[in-house]
Parts: sequence; structure tokens; C-alpha cells
Amino acid sequence: MHLPIPTSLELRVAGCVLLLAMLSACGGSGGESAPPLAPPVSDPCDSSSILENGACRTFATRSDERAPTPFVENGQAVSLEVVLFMPLQGSRFPLLVIHHGSTGNGSDPSLFGQTFTSKAIANFFVERGWMVAFPQRRGRGKSDGLYDEGFNPSRTAYSCEQNLALGGAEHALEDLDVLTDWLRMRNDVDTTRMLVSGTSRGGILSIAHIARRPDAYLGAINFVGGWLGEGCGDYASVNRTLFVGGASFPGTSLWLYGANDSFYSLAYSRSNFDAFSTAGGLGALHEFIRAPGFNGHFLINDPPLWGSTVDAWLDQL
Repeated sequence: MHLPIPTSLELRVAGCVLLLAMLSACGGSGGESAPPLAPPVSDPCDSSSILENGACRTFATRSDERAPTPFVENGQAVSLEVVLFMPLQGSRFPLLVIHHGSTGNGSDPSLFGQTFTSKAIANFFVERGWMVAFPQRRGRGKSDGLYDEGFNPSRTAYSCEQNLALGGAEHALEDLDVLTDWLRMRNDVDTTRMLVSGTSRGGILSIAHIARRPDAYLGAINFVGGWLGEGCGDYASVNRTLFVGGASFPGTSLWLYGANDSFYSLAYSRSNFDAFSTAGGLGALHEFIRAPGFNGHFLINDPPLWGSTVDAWLDQL
């Protein structure tokens, strides 16, 4: 049986969830207490290498770049950090863009500066010939600007109020638009084969964004998507608004959710997918169970679970 390896992100956020029962480091706000996580397993390899037969094998070329934007804050131009993983051979690639989620409950600014990447999904797609991009939105990672994705008025935590939450999502979607245009201008990107994806807040953003950019993307892969976790104020109307907003996209989408998710139950996620489908959205929802004791909200870390589903979906595209 495949035993998933918890990342430092999983272990760090587990403590945050247990104390706050709010957002995960990959998005969402509010919800249940997280199930316990298994002990960490050491990974001696860097972000572009995997451990095979006791040695680190490089699977990609990593490039840390800056995307210019039209945004200006306090008189200063804003640029965004983009981490790219490229196959070792070739010069032009199909592209998967993966958007990050949020940070705890938004009360710890030290988490804002941590750059999000996922070796698991990067390796999965790079070894299939894809370039993988991990953009960091304004105020996140090493990106410039103020992180402003739906905080309460005092900026002590994320807001569960609809207007503030949806305003934060719109702020994020503006970044996605700018990043999409920058990536499409690259000579090493095959602009006829681009997909958008993300985890938690990044997942729901990928669904909302494809309807705005049918010119750019063939489809979206939504890992455990949601903006506000169950129990967080206006969570139902906020999540439903964003998901249904993506239903006009003429292509298809893939929704991947895990059991024992501390923020989005499978029943609730099914209801969001049903609303999306009723509004005309095309796609398929698949459910998975991680190894005992592992939080379903970090499903993105388990390609052996969802890999065959994604491969079949890619073949259809």
C-alpha cells in the first residue's frame, strides 16, 4: 500500500488547524479539527530531485523568475514570483499552472513569505513532458505587494463575510489574469496546451478563472477547492458563487477531493460540483481516501492515488 509522505506544509498546518479550526495552509477558512498526521519522513533531495535507489535523481530544471504586472503600490511597481519546473530535454512545453491556497487563519504574517511549490505534482507532470509553474500572488512568497485576499478590517485574520471574501477572491483573480498573460508570452510555452490548477483556494480560483480565460486554457484541475471552509460565516454563498462563476467555460474540468478533509466534507464538495453542473459546467468529480491518519485536504501530495485519473483526463483532452 502506498504510504504518503507528509510535507513540512502538512505538519506545520496541522498544528494551526487543531488550535484554530480555521484555514489550512492551502486555503479555506473554518471547519472541523484536522485528523492527526503521520510522523514525517526525511527527504534529503532538493525541490527538483527525487530519491531513487538511495540517491537523488534530478527530474527537472528549476527556474525562479519575476513576472511584471501593471500594479503599483506606494509608488512602486509590483512584480510576482514564479517558480518554474521544466523537463530536462526540449525547448517548448505544454504548461500546467498551479495556484497556491491561503495561510492558516491569516493571523500569522510570517507564513505569507513562504513560497509554495509541490514536488509531488511537479514531478508527475514534468515526467510527462509538461512545464509546471507555481506563481505566488501579491504579498505571497517573494512577490511584491500587499497580501489582500479577504481579511477582516483589522487584518488580524481572514474574513468569513461575503463581501470581503469575494473581494479578496477578485483581487486574486486579477493576479491570475496578469500571470496568464506573462506565461503565454514565453517562447518555451506551447500556448495551445495550457492547463490551470490549484489546491484549496487555488483550486476554486482555477475553476473561476477558466470561465474568464477560455482563450488561454484547455481546462482546470481542482484539488480540494474552496475559498471558505464549512462553518465559516458566509462560506456556502461565497464558495457557490465562485464555483458557479466558472460554469460558462466551454471546456472540461477535473475535481479531485479527499475523504477526511478538515475543511470540506465530501458531501459538501459534491453539492458544489452539482451546482456547477446545473449551471452548465462540464467536468467530473473524483473522490479518494488517503492512508489512515492523513488529512484529505493535502490530496495533492499523493499522485499514486489520483495519477491514473489525471492521465485518463489528459488523454481525453
